[in-house]
Amino acid sequence: MQIPWLEADTPLPPPESAQNLGTSLAGLVAAGGGLSVSRLREAYQQGIFPWYSQGQPVLWWSPNPRMVLHTREFKLHRSLKKTLKSFKTDSKCEIRFDHRFSDVIHHCANSPRQGQPGTWIVAEMISAYETLHRAGLAHSIETWVDGELVGGLYCVAIGNAVFGESMFAHQTDASKIALAALVAFSRAHQISWIDCQQNTKHLASLGAREMPRSEFLQMIRETNLEVMHAWHFDSSYWDWVVAEKGML
Repeated sequence: MQIPWLEADTPLPPPESAQNLGTSLAGLVAAGGGLSVSRLREAYQQGIFPWYSQGQPVLWWSPNPRMVLHTREFKLHRSLKKTLKSFKTDSKCEIRFDHRFSDVIHHCANSPRQGQPGTWIVAEMISAYETLHRAGLAHSIETWVDGELVGGLYCVAIGNAVFGESMFAHQTDASKIALAALVAFSRAHQISWIDCQQNTKHLASLGAREMPRSEFLQMIRETNLEVMHAWHFDSSYWDWVVAEKGML
């Protein structure tokens, strides 16, 4: 099994060249090449993302199938809807975008994951995504209660293509509230999908589903990657999920 090795100036192989299902490295496209802003942009625009552990080289993946949350399919369960209605009317509660990106990614890195003894958000990855954030391509969606950051997530956004990365919660439903806010923002800006990379029961319970990699790549090709959005959350956006306004 030969895995392409990338130098800093080597283009990524196409995602269709990833290792096949049934192999131990299914979905792996290449290794090496660093985590520069240009490399990360190149990767995400092709449906490829980095994922590796401490002591490994950078590994680039494009799994098949792909887990995607279509924003019109977000499942707002009764209990979460009740929580959101209370959250949006409480003056002590707010959603902030990009206020504490570094804190969010560090909290995500330090959050325990079921079945995972360590974290894939290693120091090199944190530094790279902080740089990507300063370049305007990575964003944090933050749940604040009484002046404290209690949950959130971070994502990569290139035009209308949004790629979810990781989330954390220090209070019940805090990460779900952040995801609901991202869905609300997305619906308000005609963003129709959020990449979730790989299947988990948690994401499936919120409406994400698997799709063939070929369909996902076609979806990226049909998405406007040039449009610019102001990454700011307005409380009026809540109507796009709580009131199910203008379903896409």
